[in-house]
Amino acid sequence: MITQRLALSAAAALLALTGGLALATPSGAADCPSGNFCVWENANFDGQRANWSGDDGWWESWIADTDSSWANHGISGPGVKDHVKVYEDAWQGGAMTICLGPGEEVGYNAVANDRGDSHTWSMGC
Repeated sequence: MITQRLALSAAAALLALTGGLALATPSGAADCPSGNFCVWENANFDGQRANWSGDDGWWESWIADTDSSWANHGISGPGVKDHVKVYEDAWQGGAMTICLGPGEEVGYNAVANDRGDSHTWSMGC
């Protein structure tokens, strides 16, 4: 009887943990206003946030090259530029570091970390 209860408790805990992991980053988890692209200076949407509703060819000095998490809460629709491309240099120059589709949130990406200087809204990645 005790072994059976222990097994059921372990199974319930595993189910809860697995369910929690699957829902760890649901759409809208990041605090980013609707219609905006947001960037945080720290991983997992922590620290100071910058947000834009349009393109920006030269990020402010405090966020340039210190971006560690990103969220695209832009508006989608036919003919709407709803993807965001981040570039390593000002005025969308250099390599693209990361591209986010509509509703996409990235808590951390080692390749893109601390490399963004500008971004543009586009029709795709």
